[in-house]
Amino acid sequence: MAEQHKATKSPHVLLFPFPSQGHINPLIQFAKRLISKGVKTTLITTIYISKTSPSSNTSITVEPISDGFDDGGYMSAGSDEAYLEKFQQVGSKSLADLIRKLDSEGNPVDAIVYDSFVTWALDVAMEFGINSGCFFTQACAVNNIYYHAYKGIVDVPPAATVSVPELPPLQPWETPSFVHTPGPYPSWAHIVFNQFSNIHQARWVFSNTFYKLEEEVIEWMRKMWPLMVVGPTVPSMYLDKRLEDDQDYDMSLLKSNHIECMKWLNNKPKGSVVYVSFGSYGELGPEQMEEVALGLNESGVDFLWVVRETEKEKLPKGFVANGLVVSWCRQLEVLAHEAVGCFVTHCGFNSTLETISLGVPVVAMPQWTDQPTNGKCLEEIWGVGVRVKANEKGIVTRGNLVSCVKEIMEGERGEVARKNASKWRELAIQAVSEGGSSDKDIQEFVSQLKA
Repeated sequence: MAEQHKATKSPHVLLFPFPSQGHINPLIQFAKRLISKGVKTTLITTIYISKTSPSSNTSITVEPISDGFDDGGYMSAGSDEAYLEKFQQVGSKSLADLIRKLDSEGNPVDAIVYDSFVTWALDVAMEFGINSGCFFTQACAVNNIYYHAYKGIVDVPPAATVSVPELPPLQPWETPSFVHTPGPYPSWAHIVFNQFSNIHQARWVFSNTFYKLEEEVIEWMRKMWPLMVVGPTVPSMYLDKRLEDDQDYDMSLLKSNHIECMKWLNNKPKGSVVYVSFGSYGELGPEQMEEVALGLNESGVDFLWVVRETEKEKLPKGFVANGLVVSWCRQLEVLAHEAVGCFVTHCGFNSTLETISLGVPVVAMPQWTDQPTNGKCLEEIWGVGVRVKANEKGIVTRGNLVSCVKEIMEGERGEVARKNASKWRELAIQAVSEGGSSDKDIQEFVSQLKA
């Protein structure tokens, strides 16, 4: 029966991201690549996200399931623990119900690709005898560290320099925050370490990176798991341009000030603007916010700074920006604009891949989670920028920020960073182009689905 289904229909893959912007975007882009190769895809979102942030892409079928918080989403849960516990409990049942529904409609599921944060999706898939793949949205370097922490090989927190295969030695503060300071967010620490709890039962393991970017770590991981590298999952029009009209991620949980941003950038000279964003979750304390605000003004450069509405109250009283402050923007279009010469970034991995894919050098100002390790890679391994050093209180002072911005915008290290950024951009384009390393891995997955 299954063989007859495969012979007469396109294979059908469920894609199940963790319900946050940084996890949804990569799987949406992976879906588009699969669709272009003749695979039917269904993207799973939560009921709350489907109501408040519907997808604008008509080629991707979206099916909502319940996470137990249909009216308020994550923010209504009360705590991380409460959300994650109920999401697993309610989500497991909702996912099983969706699989049965699709089967009853004559649209059976051939494979499930699930976010590595949602390990319980594999358990549900196995109940139905469906092959599944685990999808890592973070860098292989980061997951390398998490794996060794999970196995007890890296101490949590580490007492000394951390050594893992195929990475340079890491100071404790260069490891992810869940490794070097696990106390404040125990539920998230549990999630990232336990990504590996049942990975040996997955038929496929996917990673949103590209081969040349993390070649040594990827080769090490391939000795452990059937790893397919399918990134960077950046809309095609910014890379290989093979997918028509693929200019955006098509689902945004935040509303952008797009017209205002573009109008402002269009009036700025080439390479003159510093773009600043700390991501969709980043939260700066009031003291840190003041240092960034005054540092940007004192730098003397034009800047475009994203400060989410929930963060604006932390801006110093009486602050008048010498640049443009907006609540959100379409980051890809900003990074692609010729006026942008530098990105002051929190080093989230999506932002990291975007800046590399668009050839923009960085001032790295990591905050938490995987960002400290991404920052080290950006500066020391990929050579596309500098890291701002924090003081003994963990605060990046305005003087340090000004110094780093000037170094990238005007100094010799900026010249080197721009050359390296251009090199990585070309390699990212090659990876997703026809016959490139990521394209080959996606095609191999499709071939296995159709076999």
